[in-house]
Amino acid sequence: QVQLVESGGGLVQAGGSLRLSCAASGRTFSSFAMGWFRQAPGKEREFVSAIRWNDGSTYYADSVKGRFTSSGDRAKNTVYLQMNSLKPEDTAIYYCAAKGWSGSVYLEVHYDYWGQGTQVTVSS
Repeated sequence: QVQLVESGGGLVQAGGSLRLSCAASGRTFSSFAMGWFRQAPGKEREFVSAIRWNDGSTYYADSVKGRFTSSGDRAKNTVYLQMNSLKPEDTAIYYCAAKGWSGSVYLEVHYDYWGQGTQVTVSS
């Protein structure tokens, strides 16, 4: 089992920044990649970003590319999502997730463990 706890959400004005953190505990050695997903009211959950532990490769949705940056500290089993130039459409609950070696980093169905989510609200 892997436990994930997100933090860092909040209310920010458009153009502002936030940094989300996701701390993992438990059988963290079994995870191959960590992902960030978000769900806005009335919408399906969508992929935001991911980072692979083995080589640090990062992946981004087109909607956040150039504004968001994923990073990780393997020693602390923590990943971060730096969000800059935030827009009202970034408002959502952001979830951290962990996956094993198989499957795509882009698809939530391939993630085995999920955090409880943290709310991000961007005001216009």
